[in-house]
Amino acid sequence: MTDVRHHFHEELRLTEAHVQSMGAAARDLLSKAMRALVADDAGLCDLTIAADDVVDEYYLRTEQRILNLFALQTPVASDLRLLTVLLHVNIHLERVGDMGVNIAKLAKLVTGLPRSPTVVAHLEEMGGIAIRMVEAAMDAFARRDLELAYSLPRMDEPIDRLNRGMLDEVLRGADDRRLLEWGIRMSMVSRQIERTGDHAVDIAEQVAFLATGEFREFGDASHPEIGIRGIE
Repeated sequence: MTDVRHHFHEELRLTEAHVQSMGAAARDLLSKAMRALVADDAGLCDLTIAADDVVDEYYLRTEQRILNLFALQTPVASDLRLLTVLLHVNIHLERVGDMGVNIAKLAKLVTGLPRSPTVVAHLEEMGGIAIRMVEAAMDAFARRDLELAYSLPRMDEPIDRLNRGMLDEVLRGADDRRLLEWGIRMSMVSRQIERTGDHAVDIAEQVAFLATGEFREFGDASHPEIGIRGIE
């Protein structure tokens, strides 16, 4: 291997490690947002919102690293596939960070309003699953674990189910204007969590592409062996 190729592959390895660190930062931001929501903690909401700068910095640096690698030399097919996957994963992780910030902003808007313990419990359950999904997707990426990647749609099913039932739970408080205001914001939080799960599934799709060389959407009913995401 020439010195140029050796340097290229070392930079590629470091870029992937950087994306893994970004995954941890995005997961931590999401976790912090969920803790702020459950605790009704405006101060923690502010800390969560500020943490988005860290994820955004990861995103920008990763994008620049990938562009530099494309410019360094013409990648061979396997390198090109990994670079393409890194670009997609980078985008999805940035979106996960955005979802966490949105959750924190919505939670801060209704700090101190009456709350439904049932809705809070459902959101906490959804958030916990979403966090585990992000962890699983990044673990599958790190280990090129196809079986783990294929498990993500099944992990996503409880989030979709709880999200679909959120409006009914919110409307139970329709007689109390302040509780309803809180509930409407929480239905929006539910959607943010549901989207986070979708981003984790999308990362898993990229892992499958990296491992097989063939891209298939996990929600594609023509490939039932992969698993079907719920119809929204």
